[in-house]
Amino acid sequence: MISILAFLIMIGVLITIHEFGHFLFARLFGVRVEVFSIGFGPPLIKWRGKETVYQIAAIPLGGYVKMYGEDSMTEPVQGEVDKKAFEDPRSFHAKPRWQKILIAFAGPLFNIVLAVILFAAAYIIGINEPKYLKEPVVVGYVHPDSAAAKAGIKPFDKIVAVNGQPVKNWKEFTLAVGMKAAKTAVIEIDRNGEKLTVTVTVPDDITKESIGVSPVIPAKIGQIIPDSPAQKAGLQKGDEIIAFNGKPVRSWFELVDMLSTIKEQEELSLLVKREGKVFSVNLIPEYNKNLGKYVIGVSPYMDTTVVKYGFVEAFEKALEKSKELTVAIYNVIKGLITGEVSLKTLGGPIAIAQFSGQALETGIAAYLFSIAFISLQLGYLNLLPIPVLDGGLIAILLIEMIIRRPLPEKAKEYLAYIGFALLGTLMIFVIFNDIMRALS
Repeated sequence: MISILAFLIMIGVLITIHEFGHFLFARLFGVRVEVFSIGFGPPLIKWRGKETVYQIAAIPLGGYVKMYGEDSMTEPVQGEVDKKAFEDPRSFHAKPRWQKILIAFAGPLFNIVLAVILFAAAYIIGINEPKYLKEPVVVGYVHPDSAAAKAGIKPFDKIVAVNGQPVKNWKEFTLAVGMKAAKTAVIEIDRNGEKLTVTVTVPDDITKESIGVSPVIPAKIGQIIPDSPAQKAGLQKGDEIIAFNGKPVRSWFELVDMLSTIKEQEELSLLVKREGKVFSVNLIPEYNKNLGKYVIGVSPYMDTTVVKYGFVEAFEKALEKSKELTVAIYNVIKGLITGEVSLKTLGGPIAIAQFSGQALETGIAAYLFSIAFISLQLGYLNLLPIPVLDGGLIAILLIEMIIRRPLPEKAKEYLAYIGFALLGTLMIFVIFNDIMRALS
C-alpha cells in the first residue's frame, strides 16, 4: 500500500511540474491553453478556469497541455476551423518557431530544475549513507555459487577497475556493474600486489541478485526481533559474533551462510564480543516459514554517515549530483543504443512504485532524493528526438527552421505513428520486465 501511495505522490508531482512548464511558457507567449490535464483518459475531477479546463484523469501515467491551434501545423486548406486557428494570434500555430521550441522545452526543463531543488532539499534534511560506499572496493565476502565465485574472485581481493574504467569506491563499482546487467563485465583485481583480470557474468536484475561480492561488514548486531532466540539468549544491539560453533566468523554474510547450513533445530554455540569482553552464548534457532530456513532473529548493524549541508552548499552539491547523474543517464542511453547495456535493466511503473515505496519507508530525505532522480530521468528522456515526445517536436521545428518551410502533414503523421509504436513497444517491454522481476 505504501508503494502505491508513494508512487502516486511521486508521479503526480512530476507530471504536474512537467505540464506546468509547458503551461507557463505557453501563457508567457500569449498562447491560449484549452486543457491542463494530469493523467490520461476520462477525467475524475474537472473544473473550468477563466479560459482553461483543469482536470485530473483516470490513468496517472502522464499528462498533457492542450493549446489552441497546436494541431494546425500546416497551411489552412481544410476548412474554417484550421483557417481561424492559423490566423488567431493566440493560436500555438501562429507563434514563431523559436517560441514553440521554448514551450516544448519548458516541460523537461522544469523536471530538471525540480531535480536540483529536491536534491538540495534532501541534502539540507540530511541523507544516511552506508560508510562502505565511499571506501575502496575490498571484498569482504564472496557468496557461494555466485557469478563472482565462479569467476574466481576471493575474499580480500581489491577491485580496481571494471571494463577498463577505474573504480575508487563501492559506489562507483556498483554503478559500473549495474551498467552491465545481463552482460559480462571485465573486472581488474589487486590480490596481494598481483594484478589479475576476471570476467563476470552479471545477472539480469542486480536489484534481486548481485554478482556475489560484499564489503567487509562485521557480524555486528543492529536489531533484535522481540521474542526471538537471540533476545531470549540475552544478545544485545551492538554485540559482535566472532565465532559460530567453533568456526571464526569474519563478516555478516559469512554468519548468514553458516546459519543457512542448519537443517534441523539444534543448539548453536556463539562466541560474542561486547564492549571488549568475549563470552559464549548458546541458543536454539527457530524455523521461519516465510524464509524457509532457521533464523536466530537478528539483523546487521550498518555503519552509516549523515550527508548534510547548509543551504548554499546543498545547492552546490545538488548541481554536482545532477551533473554526475546526467553523465550516468547519457552513458545508459548510449549503452542501450550500442547494445553495451541490456534492455533488461529498464524498469516500468511497477519498478518505480517499489523504488519510491522503499525510499519513503527509509525517510523523507531519501524519498525526495528518489523523486529528484526520477524527475531528472524524465526531463532528459523527454528531450530524446522521438516523435510524440517534446524532443521530437523540437527536432521537427529545428528542421523546419533550417529548410524554412513546414514539413508535409503526411510526413508528420507517419513520424507520429513511428513515435507511438516505439513508445508503446517500450512500455510493453518495461512492464513485462517489471512482471518478470516480481514473479522471480
